[in-house]
Amino acid sequence: MSKVKENSTRGWLNGSIGVVLFSGSLPATRVAVLEFNPVFLTVVRASIAGILALIALLIFREKRPARKHILPLLIVALGVVVGFPLLTALALQYITSAHSIVFLGILPMATAIFGIIRGGERPRPTFWIFSVIGSLLVVGYSAAQGLTSSPIGDILMIAAIILCGLGYAEGAKLTKTLGGWQVISWALVLSFPIMLPLMFIFSPASFTGISTGAWISLSYISLFSMFIGFIFWYRGLAQGGTATVGQLQLLQPLLGLALAALLLHEKVSIGMLAVTLGVILCVAGTKRFAK
Repeated sequence: MSKVKENSTRGWLNGSIGVVLFSGSLPATRVAVLEFNPVFLTVVRASIAGILALIALLIFREKRPARKHILPLLIVALGVVVGFPLLTALALQYITSAHSIVFLGILPMATAIFGIIRGGERPRPTFWIFSVIGSLLVVGYSAAQGLTSSPIGDILMIAAIILCGLGYAEGAKLTKTLGGWQVISWALVLSFPIMLPLMFIFSPASFTGISTGAWISLSYISLFSMFIGFIFWYRGLAQGGTATVGQLQLLQPLLGLALAALLLHEKVSIGMLAVTLGVILCVAGTKRFAK
């Protein structure tokens, strides 16, 4: 197996693990935001992940990033540490987690576009055909569920997707120099001096009455959505290509629905299975015609 092909395979494997870990993010955020203030939820998850990141950097004695890396790391922080978590938490006050799936369906496109702008990637035209079909399948399936919309929630989700795509692409570019877990770790550490004070400012007067489910959800998005998932995700994007491996995100909303079905005992329809199969084929197509 050639080195390029080996890196591509590893990229898709790491990217898949990242997507699986991210798949519970919006359902967990939806549960948590019902009992926690959205701003507090954002800063506390970033603070918890920031402490873990700082410990990891100290244990492995990682060198500080060069001055030229600071601005890109701040862009990563803006996109995935602050922007996406805060805007989705605010949006989920107005829309359901199911409705937010509509917007997750266009996240791969956003990531691919920023991958081209920031990383100079040039996928083949056939790649875009599979990418658009996959996005339409997810959006179409979500819209067919009879979802109600909120203009405020929709605008917040669109802004969240744009910032997230930018953060993914910028992080993937940096990973080639700094390493996957180092990128998200430094982004969290740079955000920490701001996130920690805000955590105390927006902390609720009392935590009495907060349900176990809300605490579990907060723990999940702090550990897996904000830190561990990015270790695999950024490494996968850097190894296999931001635009191509980014198409694995098409599976994220469907995995989220499957997770909801497992935990909430909701019925999995034939339509969901058919769309899942179609999306898998589209992801395979983007992988085949990436370069």
